[in-house]
Amino acid sequence: MPEATSAHAAALWVGLHLLLLLTLSVLVVRQRQAHRVALGDGGVPSLTHAVRAFGNATEYVPAGLAALTLMAVLDVQPLVVHISGLALFLGRVVHAVGLSRSGAATLPRAAGMVLTWVAYVFIGVALLVYAIA
Repeated sequence: MPEATSAHAAALWVGLHLLLLLTLSVLVVRQRQAHRVALGDGGVPSLTHAVRAFGNATEYVPAGLAALTLMAVLDVQPLVVHISGLALFLGRVVHAVGLSRSGAATLPRAAGMVLTWVAYVFIGVALLVYAIA
């Protein structure tokens, strides 16, 4: 078996994030079908939460995936890519769970956002260090 590379690491995390986005999308569709809402949220709180969980993920995940892909292109150490991908993924999952359950400020939502921001800072610093070194 060949040694894992940064491209392998990035592929793992990009794949998992895409599956997360698909899952969140399916949850929106299920809510729409259950409440017979074709467009918008129909004023249904559970649908509003599902739409926002998906929407928020689509606001944060693409930039993270672009950064992970760039890390792979630059051949950043696989461990750095894994740490970055894991932090972003956990942040997005925890945030989505919190937002899906409540529109209020909750610990999972806050923890998910903080973890997402930590991932962004870690990835940003790693890319800057790579660019300058």
